[in-house]
Amino acid sequence: MKFNKKMAYSAVFTALCAMNLVANAQTVRIANQGDALSMDPHSLNESLQLSVTGNVYEPLVGRGKDLGLAPALATSWKQTAPTVWRFELRKGVQFHDGTPFTADDVVFSFARAAGDGSDMRSYTNDIKEVRKVGDHAVEIETKAPFPILPDVISLVYIMSKKWCEANKAERPVDRRKGIENTASFKANGTGPFRVRERQPNVRTVFTRHGGYWDKIEGNAAEVVFTPIGNDATRVAALLSGEVDVMEPVPVQDIARVNASGSVRAVTGPELRTIFLGMDQKRDELLYSNVKGKNPFKDKRVRQAFYQAIDIDGIKRVVMRGASNPTALMVGPGINGFSTDQNKRLPHDVEAAKKLLAEAGYPSGFEVALNCPNDRYVNDRLICETVAANLSRIGVKINLQAETKGTYFPKILRRDTSFYMLGWTPATYDAHNALNALMRCVDDKGSGQFNLGAYCNPKVDELTLKIQSETDKDKRNAMIREAFDLHSADIGHLPLHQQALAWGVSNKVKLVQLADNFMPFKWMSVQ
Repeated sequence: MKFNKKMAYSAVFTALCAMNLVANAQTVRIANQGDALSMDPHSLNESLQLSVTGNVYEPLVGRGKDLGLAPALATSWKQTAPTVWRFELRKGVQFHDGTPFTADDVVFSFARAAGDGSDMRSYTNDIKEVRKVGDHAVEIETKAPFPILPDVISLVYIMSKKWCEANKAERPVDRRKGIENTASFKANGTGPFRVRERQPNVRTVFTRHGGYWDKIEGNAAEVVFTPIGNDATRVAALLSGEVDVMEPVPVQDIARVNASGSVRAVTGPELRTIFLGMDQKRDELLYSNVKGKNPFKDKRVRQAFYQAIDIDGIKRVVMRGASNPTALMVGPGINGFSTDQNKRLPHDVEAAKKLLAEAGYPSGFEVALNCPNDRYVNDRLICETVAANLSRIGVKINLQAETKGTYFPKILRRDTSFYMLGWTPATYDAHNALNALMRCVDDKGSGQFNLGAYCNPKVDELTLKIQSETDKDKRNAMIREAFDLHSADIGHLPLHQQALAWGVSNKVKLVQLADNFMPFKWMSVQ
């Protein structure tokens, strides 16, 4: 263990030294608690992953500074029939290797994103066909009317068909199976930055793409991205000037960062909801001392866990006030969020004990909790606190906290009974959370991140209707009904929305988005 720590600190020191060597007036040095796990834009549906690769690759429809839809590789789009959308593609765009961007790349990329190994299938599961209409137009036909399709595909990044075929990267990097290919380490997009150097878990260097089709507002010519997992080391690097931007600032260090004079904490609300999920499918719970049955199939057990968690204590002690406890799987800023529905069950240890006893577990039971230690704000501390809360009702939690590089492959294989996850609806609409987190699981991408396999056929039925409904009032009424059903089932254990906190040098200007994406094209060095 000591040897590994030495190696880790040495790697960080080496990376920081390297950053200083390449730094110049137009270099932005960014540190994060974790790394993008791959350069493959279809390999992991995780916001840091998509934020990093979104500087290299682009979708048909992107997002502006206000998070509204904006033309990207498509200049315009329209519905030509209830189930058909036509996208006019941007002409004169080239991939970083000089290959022209055409409709063939779009058809290929959507098929790749929908294929085996892709983690982006929840964005494509209701698409029937993507077809070429000349070199610079495509039609996307959906299985049913789908008025929010442009919002849904805003994170489906387009790759070069020719490059993928030449580099044997026709299929996505599969994080569940640990299968890698060229796309994990190299990249060839149409975006404003290209990958110059990739050293996983050490550093990645991006350089400005001189042939980019659009204006790049910022003056950053080079971005050096370095993962620094240790909070104290990351804060020290910011305060000493070794990095210009870092994320996240630990909540306990925000005041110190703001008091430094040379750097500042840029804070704001985040759309991400942090929650706990439970295996509700297996007949026998994994990693538990309960044999022959699954306690989480019993609503009383799920409710006992819910009411045993002291969410206000987590907000006060662990999050230092930088969180908003929630009863819903989406937060403010997401269409479908309703304040009057956002009422948690009371924290009540005695009621939780009674529910466990009624379910047949008067002495509690033992189960493992899977948790990342470098993905969300104070994620490990939250899980430790949850474990302590549950011990008060007799439940022994065997906490398995690990780096997201091993954590995500494990839980995405559904090799878990109890887990933490965070979710930001990419469409800024409740349908996204319903489809990915609460819909019954199938092999097409429905419920792709419903890792505990919660299933209520009525919620499924409503999700499909919500997807097709164009009347806003009717649609929001159905969202409300679906959330009521999910809450009544105790389908998941929602915790809170965390707050954003980026550490930024006073010489750097940037744009902070509520989805926690960090576009390099809007960064400037003064």
